[in-house]
Parts: sequence; structure tokens; C-alpha cells
Amino acid sequence: MRLRTAATATAATVLLATATLPGATGTALAADPAPAVTPLADTQLDAQAVYFVSYNGLVNNNAFQKNGLLTYRGYQYAAWYTADRTAVVGRRALGASSWATVRLPHQLTANDSHNVISMGLSRVDGRLHLNMDSHSNGFFYVKSAAGLLDDPAARAWTGGQFGSVQTSLDGLALTSQFTYPQFVATPEGRLQLSYRAGISGNGRNGLAEYDGTKWTALGEWSGSTGTYTSEHGSSTARNMYLHGIDYGSDGRLHAFYTWREQSAAVMCNSGGITNHDTGYVYSTDRGRTWRNAAGTQVGTTGGSDPVTVNDAGTVVDALNPDHSLMNQESQATDSAGLPQAVISYVPGRFGQCTTNYVADRTANGRAFHLVRNAAGAWKKTEIPVPLNSSQRTHLVLDRYDNAYAVLPYGRIAAASKASGYTDWKTLFDANGLNAFGEVVVDDTRLAQDGVLSYMYQQRSSGTTPSALRVIDFRLPS
Repeated sequence: MRLRTAATATAATVLLATATLPGATGTALAADPAPAVTPLADTQLDAQAVYFVSYNGLVNNNAFQKNGLLTYRGYQYAAWYTADRTAVVGRRALGASSWATVRLPHQLTANDSHNVISMGLSRVDGRLHLNMDSHSNGFFYVKSAAGLLDDPAARAWTGGQFGSVQTSLDGLALTSQFTYPQFVATPEGRLQLSYRAGISGNGRNGLAEYDGTKWTALGEWSGSTGTYTSEHGSSTARNMYLHGIDYGSDGRLHAFYTWREQSAAVMCNSGGITNHDTGYVYSTDRGRTWRNAAGTQVGTTGGSDPVTVNDAGTVVDALNPDHSLMNQESQATDSAGLPQAVISYVPGRFGQCTTNYVADRTANGRAFHLVRNAAGAWKKTEIPVPLNSSQRTHLVLDRYDNAYAVLPYGRIAAASKASGYTDWKTLFDANGLNAFGEVVVDDTRLAQDGVLSYMYQQRSSGTTPSALRVIDFRLPS
């Protein structure tokens, strides 16, 4: 076990000045195209989607949604809340300009941007699953008829294809304090649901699994206990915020994360946020046990030894709570199964103490690309595009493992694998989109047709509904 101390917090501050800065461009291999984006289409989902700003975000456009957009067998699916707060699920054939929609019998219960809709696919029975409308309380769940996604052209897109809205997973309740649903498909075609039990600053991550017949609770796998000590003070409770949870090509389940402490005593100023450190663990047994990057087991799901803040070897990028580190950013795995992540914070060159989380991130926040190579070394490179926002960036990789950062407002920057991810540059400036902030990327589509697709909502004011759209870009193929 490892106790975080003021010494490690000081070391984290020093590391702020050691991240690789962009500009050293490598020599691209002729066989591997450089990153590029070619706009294809920009289609409208809803002219009047619900709009309100809470926690600096929109309920229809949180970059951590998994999945707000989903592609399978030639069709793309989207979920959102329309102007009267009704949950809507739509589909289109890939390349089509129009969407067919179904209004579900549920309305958004609160003006809370946490209460997103997430979708998942269980390939074992061809069902679409939706979990929605929760923030440290109960959730709402609905699933489609079996086989609906297996032969979409032959199945009508109607409300009759969906079951009733439930407040459990077919009778499995999980927790009364549920937040952040993220569906992930296993290599065998089962479906897992990741979620947080508890509240911000005092919560645990859990997993449930659907096998085509029933849901089973696998249990909680991160712990909230232990002591974290910075140079300012200590905290004895926290929660793990996932940057994602994804299976790689080798069947490993990868999870990057940051910790949020319950006690503000760990910060230099109460206007900041208690997020600290980027951690990483993986599982080789479908999320039953967890290992650090060196391969040492550090946690068990549903057991007495969860992953905790004190587990040795889990921090892969150290950072104290004084730099407004974002939670729930983004991760990906390359074609060899190697993990990558995007994180963002206010670098030390702008000062060693943020005093206003939103204002300081908007003025000086930067995103960083973090990658682990085949030898096991971690490398961090700053993406040279000011965030101009307090919000999140999303990471995707093309078929050549070039990296694309989809920044707030829908801007796209990219770097080539050939350069060692050092040649970051802006490929799409998003001028004219009028996007509010974060966008929702379709992580499932790239591998199927080489298209980067994301959902964005146009800026409005107050609670005036606005247009929700999906834009598509061709990447190198």
C-alpha cells in the first residue's frame, strides 16, 4: 500500500514543467498517411432539443457519454432529450441525411447536465439498451426487442420495438445513488454497464453484466477510503472518475481515471477543484480483477480489496489538486492494444494555484496526450491549442493509429503516430458550427467505415431550445 504525501505532491508540481512540448515533427512513413479530416455531411437530429446550462454543460452533449452516438451493421443510432424533455432515440442508414425517431415514454426529471442518455449494444441478442436521467439517485432503463439491431433495414423503427421504461435492470437495482452510466461491449458480445455508486467525493465504481438473458451485478471495484495528503492538508474520502472503460484488441479492459477528494483541505484555494493525478489500471478477466501498468494485481471487483488511492504503481501522471485537472476526459487503445488518454489542466507555467476552476481553465487550460509505448514507458505531450473553455476533449484513433483530439466547440487537432505524437496541429477549426462546448463522439463508427462522427448542439440562451446536429468527417483509409 502507498500513502500519498506532501513530497509526492511537490514532485507532481515539478513534473508540470517536464511535459514534452509540441513542435518536433517526425518523418512520416510513406505507407502510413498523415492525419487528415474531410468534411462529408452535417445533418440535423432535432431543430428544438432541450437546452439549459448546468455544471457548465448541456445534458445532450457531455463528452463522457458512452454512447450518445452508436454505429452497428450499417446504421447509426442517437439518443437525446427534445424540447418538451421527452427522451428520443433515432437511427439512420450510414450516409443518409435524415433520421427516423422514436419518442420514449420518459421525460427528463431535472435541469441537470449529468442526467445523460447512454446507449449500449448486446451483440449476443441484437438489443439496444438505454440508461438515462440519473445523478446520485435512481436511473431509468429501457431495452429494445431482441434482434432489432441485427437486421435494421427489415425492422420498423417504432415505439413498439422498445419495452417499458424501468427503474432497474430487469429487476436488478444496483444502487440508490447511481451516476455516469457507460456501456461497454465485451469481446464475446455481452454488454457491461459501468456506473458510480455514491456521490462526488465519496463514491465507488461498479460493474454489471448482461449475457443475453439476465443482468448480473459484478460489484464495486474502486474504493473511497484511505488517506490522501497534499502539501496543504489531507482527505479521507474520495471517488474515482473514469476517463473511459474500453476493451483493446487483445481483450484487455483498460481504465484511466482521476481521483476527486471530498475535503477541500487538499487544495491551495477553495475556488479550485480537488481532482488529482491520472491513474491507470487494466483487467484481463473481463473486469473481475484489476492490475497496474506493471501487471501487479491491485484490486478485485465485488471483493474486499478494491482499487484505492493508496495502491502502488497506479499513478501514471502525477499532479496535485492545484491545477484544475478535468475529470472524465477520454481514452483510447491503439491497434496493438496499447492505451492512450487525453487529460487537461492549467499548466504550471501559468501559476501553481488555480483560484477559479472555470475561469482559469478557460483562460489557460491545455489538453495533453498521454501514451504508453510497447516498452511500458509513458510519454505526455501538450496539444498546442488553447482550450478557451472549461470543458472536455475527446480522443480517437484512425486505422493507422494517428491520434485526433476533438476539442470543445468541435475543433479537431491531430498528431501522427510516425512523429511519436509530437506534431499536433489543428485540422478543423469548427468556424460556423456555433457549437456550445463539448461534443459527443461516435467511438464505434471509425472502425466500421473510417468516419469520425460527432453530435453537437448549437449555442442558445437561457432555456430556449436549439438545434442538435451530427457532423461527419472522412479519415485516412
